[in-house]
Amino acid sequence: MFFKKFLSDPIETVKVPAAAPATLLQPVAAAESSSDEVTVVHQAPLAELEDIPPDPTDEEEDDNKKDSIDEKMVAASKEEMPPKKSSAEDSILSVIYTASKKVFIVGSIYLVGYMGWSIAWLIAPVILSVARDRWQKSTKHKRSIAKASALASEKEVILARIDELPAWVYFPDVERCEWLNKILKQLWPNANHYARSLVKQTIEPNVAESLAFYKLPGFRFDRIILGTIPPRIGGVKVYDYNVARNEIIMDLDLFYASDCDINFYLGAMKGGIKDFQIHGWIRVVMKPLIRTMPLVGGLQIFFLNNPNIDFNLVGIIDFMDMPGLSDLLRRIIVEQIGNIMVLPNKLPISLSDEVPAASLKMPEPEGILRIHVVEAKDLMKKDIGMLGKGKSDPYAIVNVGSQEFKTQIIDNNVNPKWDYWCEAIVNSAIGQEVCFNLWDCDQGLPGVQNDDPLGRATIEIVNVVKRGVVDTWLTLEEAKHGLLHVRLQWYKLTAEPADLQAALMETQLLRVTSMSTALLIVFIDSARHLKSARSNARPDPYLVCSVGKQKQQTAMIMRDDSPVWEQGFTFLVGNPDNDTLQIKIYDQKTGLEIGQYGYVIACLMNKENMEMVSQPFQLQKSGPDSKLIMSLALRILKKVDIVEDTDVTSEASTISQLARAASVKQSPSAQDKGSLRDIQSQSSRLSSESPLTEEEPIALKVSSDTMNLSTTPTRSPKLFNANLAGSGDSQLTHRFPDITSSAGENGLGRIQLSIHYMVQRQKLFITIHKIMNIPLRDPTNIPDPYVKLYLLPGRSKESKRKTVVVKDNCNPVYDATFEYLISMAELMQSELEVTVCTQKGFLLGGSPIIGMLKISLNETDIIENGLNSWFDLQPEQKHD
Repeated sequence: MFFKKFLSDPIETVKVPAAAPATLLQPVAAAESSSDEVTVVHQAPLAELEDIPPDPTDEEEDDNKKDSIDEKMVAASKEEMPPKKSSAEDSILSVIYTASKKVFIVGSIYLVGYMGWSIAWLIAPVILSVARDRWQKSTKHKRSIAKASALASEKEVILARIDELPAWVYFPDVERCEWLNKILKQLWPNANHYARSLVKQTIEPNVAESLAFYKLPGFRFDRIILGTIPPRIGGVKVYDYNVARNEIIMDLDLFYASDCDINFYLGAMKGGIKDFQIHGWIRVVMKPLIRTMPLVGGLQIFFLNNPNIDFNLVGIIDFMDMPGLSDLLRRIIVEQIGNIMVLPNKLPISLSDEVPAASLKMPEPEGILRIHVVEAKDLMKKDIGMLGKGKSDPYAIVNVGSQEFKTQIIDNNVNPKWDYWCEAIVNSAIGQEVCFNLWDCDQGLPGVQNDDPLGRATIEIVNVVKRGVVDTWLTLEEAKHGLLHVRLQWYKLTAEPADLQAALMETQLLRVTSMSTALLIVFIDSARHLKSARSNARPDPYLVCSVGKQKQQTAMIMRDDSPVWEQGFTFLVGNPDNDTLQIKIYDQKTGLEIGQYGYVIACLMNKENMEMVSQPFQLQKSGPDSKLIMSLALRILKKVDIVEDTDVTSEASTISQLARAASVKQSPSAQDKGSLRDIQSQSSRLSSESPLTEEEPIALKVSSDTMNLSTTPTRSPKLFNANLAGSGDSQLTHRFPDITSSAGENGLGRIQLSIHYMVQRQKLFITIHKIMNIPLRDPTNIPDPYVKLYLLPGRSKESKRKTVVVKDNCNPVYDATFEYLISMAELMQSELEVTVCTQKGFLLGGSPIIGMLKISLNETDIIENGLNSWFDLQPEQKHD
């Protein structure tokens, strides 16, 4: 009865309202009703595309225009495209494909019955099939609305999307966008030639290489026709400030919902892509302006951030059009588009021979963004355990344009602490964002998206540029709950060699080996008279340049011993004094090396403005006349002045004063602690504490030079290093004189500690130097002392730190350093509990605790200058 009713129901027609363009590339919620029919209100102007009878005159004009466009498109693709199969052949293939699918389904059911398998073997395929059908229905509905919007009136679409566009987008008038769309419509039939060459030469080999990594070899495009629907411009922004006199910068809201016809082969299987859609903000930079026609020397076209992409797979390869497998292909396409025209990559187009290629194609970074993903709190629980919901295995992916970074995976934890550092090259601060996507790691098929999303957050880079440093907790979007703690710092690029010393001191103090101090810009122009790898044949050369583990590669030039590449690259340099630029040229046909060159980066420090322009270099392992023409520029990373937010500063000072007032009391009440915690949570959006896992003692070695790390006053790393290492003169704050002959006021001994908080690393460093004069009450029972640390409140196993045990000693020396990853707001609320114990106490049945003390961590000296003091041990206190 169900199938009979299903087949007898009429096919419903979805009528799209005029405001539909406001939902471009967003999931559309399907209306659900108890009745069998779904009625959608029919409004103009999009509805007139389907049901409203058109005027005969208009219909005739539209048909003529469409026929004209179709003729142009077919003519543009006829020269290079293989002939399309007849409709009869397509019909036969469709019938064969449908029949084969039915035979496979019936055969599978028959096989289950024949083999006597359980019905459970059918459950998974049925669930997968239902999920796939629902997912395809949703995406098809979304693509249909997008395509209808692409065909609708320009003015209606733009006005419908005004509320959805960013506030900074400027509309001079709707007619201007309409005028641009008409130009695109006129030029569109001729774009197929350029698109085919770009796809065949650049995208196809990279997609084939990526798919081969997932055991899907043999990818190649067969037919590429872009269709008759041109891209649409939905918003325009022309910059009139912070722009050089010889350039014009324009941002466009580009939306492309095509009726393309793209066929490809994956091995012996033939598939196709229909309804390809792309949406994103694209920037067009016209530079340099010249005094001869065409008045503009060239164009730079690029997406500010990764665009949104959607498509529909057809043909035999349609089995991949399901959640997971389609994400694999979509991710590969996004990566290839990013490698071509998502920042820092640009698509340069030269318009005049008067303009040197280096001025248009050489990278021009604005600065470096240093990103510290500190921790997350209260993430969603996605894993399924024996007793219900388990925890998650979270990791974070950071995207800045086409640059992607991934943190380590923290197993079974909803309060992970990553302490992950990365650096992104920023070519345009205005309009770009830093995107943080959190995922729960789940094992599955390689390349298939099995991980569950835990939320996402974004920060506009221009805000970091204005403030210098942004240290904040972000509320995760698209998640029920969760917070992410990140710290971002902006570095400008200078050509002053004197700035290198400060950059080196900072990286040494951070103790993060992956951080850089400089940026190397390389422009590979051309090579001359390369040797041949094969007799009587010119080479197919390509060039690989590397700095450390970073590698960049040019395109391959066919059969040319004097290739012209004109490609630019950027490399982050850890230390220019030690690093070298390595260049090797290979023959693609044989894989043999046909030339190499090594350049010591430190040599640029002595050049004017630390750069060389279009210089020839003699190649090694090549012919005597073989030369490489390239340009080099070195830039030093320099911190910008930090602009403090007055609201944040006042809140932080209020928290500090309240915390200090609470610490004066001997035993603050639970109510005081609760109110203070409420104030702190409102200002910093922090949740419950999740301390670090236990670590072994490590030696802390930092730079011995002075440097300002953060918003706090300057501090001497030399003094900090001396006290943490237990050597040298100390100028850090001393609460008590260095009198080690006394056992303290309580007669339990004294302990020497160094405590310092590093704002830039969000880390608390505690060094236990030594203990003096532990009382010896029984000469036959000499203690075996060790020290335990806890961060309060929230004493837990994860916050525990412990030194080694020193046998039979009343004056043990440890010099052990421990680290806690903790934000400044949390530090203001914390106490350090230090307990000195003896291992023999357990064996004799008595208390193992010799003495203990609690230190409030909201002291200004701990943050500004560090603290190195002797403390009297106190009698054992019962835990709260």
